Amino acid sequence: MPPLPAPPPINPGSGVAPVPPPPSEPIPTFDLRVQDLSHPGVAKFNWAVPKLNDAMKGAVQASFRWLYAPETIPADVQTILLVLRSMDGVAYTTGHRHFKEIHFSLDYIAKCSEDRDLAAKEIQGVLVHEVVHCYQYNAHGQCPGGLIEGIADFVRLQAGYEAPHWKQKGGEKWDAGYSTTAYFLKWIETRYGTGTVIELNEAMKDRDYHRRIFKKLTGRPVRKLWKIYRRSLGENPDLPVPVPAPGPGPGDEEKLVDLGGGDEMQERLIVAKDL
Repeated sequence: MPPLPAPPPINPGSGVAPVPPPPSEPIPTFDLRVQDLSHPGVAKFNWAVPKLNDAMKGAVQASFRWLYAPETIPADVQTILLVLRSMDGVAYTTGHRHFKEIHFSLDYIAKCSEDRDLAAKEIQGVLVHEVVHCYQYNAHGQCPGGLIEGIADFVRLQAGYEAPHWKQKGGEKWDAGYSTTAYFLKWIETRYGTGTVIELNEAMKDRDYHRRIFKKLTGRPVRKLWKIYRRSLGENPDLPVPVPAPGPGPGDEEKLVDLGGGDEMQERLIVAKDL
């Protein structure tokens, strides 16, 4: 058999360079602990989320997609333990650099919709929110709690798992947290370009927090941004925000309990209305 012909030489001036393979995503190991198999929330969870590993992986990938550029995705988190147990509130996240725990209330899960798709969306939304807490930067623990929670709900919103009761609104404080801040961040992302929240997260890595961070990213102070945003919603930011009359109601259930702090440990207990 005659020898095979040599391949044609590559023209060094052609401008064609080999395309490097995309970097592999550092997906952690997922573990599960269920404290009471007889709890009705367990059956609801398994019914709504039959492929838990895929659900957790999707939550991690949502954090990577909306908080990091491909080359800056951190590989510190090695294990995420999901704990399903009876408790007040909805969920909280705790842990250290390499190991995270997400505690998710079986009592809350049991009350999720009887519509499978709606229940699955709500559960996945909570998982996305909590997984963000495993990965986001917090400016040496100095980042306002409302911004921390707003970034988590921003990722949940961008990933398509917003809660049915969420409404885009302004109000007095840009860092009121949760969906209020999430929609504000989405507006910033739309106005100033995809990746702005990635830059915001990166700017809180290994450095102290100051609200001037928004001016560096957008050219405008955050209070000015908030006024422009409120005007876009039809609100007048120059008028005082009406204070609701005191009395019992759904708002009485809102609370955030910070049980830790700093870079190595954080716990947040969130009630249903906040998510």
